[in-house]
Amino acid sequence: AAEAAAKKPRTEWLEDRRALSVLADVESLDIPGVYAPRGLDDFATWYLANPDATIIGGATDVGLWVTKRLVDLPKMLLAGRVAELKQVEVMTNSIRIGAAVNMSEVLDLMSGYHPDFAEMIRRYGSTQVRNAATIGGNIANGSPIGDGPPALIALGATLHLRRGDKTRDMPLEDYFVAYGKQDRAQGEFVEAVSIPRQADVLKCYKISKRFDQDISAVCGCFNIIVEDGMVTAARIAFGGMAATPKRATAVEDALIGNPWTEQVVMAAARKFAVDYAPIDDMRASSRYRLTIARNLLQRCLTESQLGNKYTRVLEARA
Repeated sequence: AAEAAAKKPRTEWLEDRRALSVLADVESLDIPGVYAPRGLDDFATWYLANPDATIIGGATDVGLWVTKRLVDLPKMLLAGRVAELKQVEVMTNSIRIGAAVNMSEVLDLMSGYHPDFAEMIRRYGSTQVRNAATIGGNIANGSPIGDGPPALIALGATLHLRRGDKTRDMPLEDYFVAYGKQDRAQGEFVEAVSIPRQADVLKCYKISKRFDQDISAVCGCFNIIVEDGMVTAARIAFGGMAATPKRATAVEDALIGNPWTEQVVMAAARKFAVDYAPIDDMRASSRYRLTIARNLLQRCLTESQLGNKYTRVLEARA
């Protein structure tokens, strides 16, 4: 069907590139129900005055609201023309990623800094979806099974919010308050997220029924620093284990200051039941999720001890 459709002649309006060039030159496109500014200040001012509008990045999720749930979107604010939201800044101490940077660009960026994060991004959507989906949308959506936030939380990411001409920053894990609720005021939006520059020890594990392009049952990300055999710092975050993406602080506390050994890891893994009380649903049972979390911590230990001499599915290391 797709090949047959591709052979059909293009419609006249698609061929009329003059119309597209006119749109490109318009500073702010304002048509009934849609506002598409080019400047960040304009974007922020309009959203402050229209907080009931839906911000559209790549519409990979919002589009399903319309097609599957038949949701009406009377006001839409498009982020795709705002250059400031599409910027990536690699600085001495941090990497700042604008909210409208698409996930294909994040994948390419993370390949050079945190390859495990990049590999997970490759798995959780097709190329077409990654080309449209944005990192800001992945965060702002607040889904408990989104794969981006656990990795970003494990990396110690800071979220940058804006409301009108005022900005505020917060640790990303504090943004997720409860299921469907985020710490974001009316008229406030995600402007960017930044990650501290750091040595790469990040391990990301996505557990899903289908290896590629499937929703996670559990997504676990581990950023554990070991010096002279001792755990000196740990940030562990999971998706699919709670009503929000969430850190495993009890597990972290059980690891920090102790030897990075199987005995310590097995004892710490029991603390997942303190950090999380996962639900049973169509993707996995609560018991399965807790078992997977414990096993992933042990796997993280094993892989760290093997260095580069381990093999993952679809990924062989010399």
